[in-house]
Amino acid sequence: MKALTASSYGPVEQLTITDVPRPVPAAGQVLIKVRAAALNALDIRLTTGEFREQMPIEHPFHPGLDAAGTVEAVGEGVTRFAVGDEVVAFTYPHFGTVAEYALAADGPNLLRRPPALPPEAAAALPQAAMTAAAAHDAAQLKPGQSVLVIGAPGGVGSYLLQLATRSGAEVLATGKPEDEEYLRRLGAVATIDYTSREVAEEARRLRPAGVDVVVDLVNAGPGLAATAAAAKDGGLLVSTLGGPPRFEREVTAAYVGVEQGIGQLEELVRRTAEGELEVRVDLHPFTRAVEAAQQFAGAHSRGKLVIGF
Repeated sequence: MKALTASSYGPVEQLTITDVPRPVPAAGQVLIKVRAAALNALDIRLTTGEFREQMPIEHPFHPGLDAAGTVEAVGEGVTRFAVGDEVVAFTYPHFGTVAEYALAADGPNLLRRPPALPPEAAAALPQAAMTAAAAHDAAQLKPGQSVLVIGAPGGVGSYLLQLATRSGAEVLATGKPEDEEYLRRLGAVATIDYTSREVAEEARRLRPAGVDVVVDLVNAGPGLAATAAAAKDGGLLVSTLGGPPRFEREVTAAYVGVEQGIGQLEELVRRTAEGELEVRVDLHPFTRAVEAAQQFAGAHSRGKLVIGF
């Protein structure tokens, strides 16, 4: 079979499509014939070596943790699924969904794909939507509260914006001018052009006392201090990338990742299939997966980048 492959740490330009052995499902696993797979920021960071200290990988490395497709084979002990079932999966700890076939464990992150949800949309959900759900849970938003979402047009941000709006919160969202219509359709009451304005300063202009919660999906480490300035005294900053344990003015920090969203995929898939949540897909053919990865690592910023087979 063919798979997107990194032979060593390096820029995404070194990715290639190579021939690799088709995996065989072990006990408790299913083999999926992939119809669509998504790329996430983690795939890029692992490919380049940015996360080599936190999460070392072996080479050759095959990116991808999100997939939608058809069950090709099942391992011993798997009774929930049969050959031919249409499924959506978050495959961690098994990478390699940007390939013709991929393995997934039988568990809460493997479920049947509703017929109303196209495979391309289903593949866009797992990692980004569960991370958004984790950030939303940490924010503990209440009706009438204000929240600033930094990185709102992207995969995680677009889901989070919708979840926050449905909690009754007023969402301020960062983006480029061309993102404004999209962000307002998802529920933002105001947008901030981060290319021409200082985000915290503009947020303070819109909400002089500060927002109740800031969710920063872009900055990490010391860079979050500038973001925290948008929060009110005693407010909360939620980040998916990590940073200092506390900030000035008693702004509390909460750091989350996809692991805090495990168990929520079925509900997120259902809500998307029923039209409650919108997913925007930037679809690329597998034959151009290398170019798609380069785009994702560079200028890509709206919705989810998905590879179709």
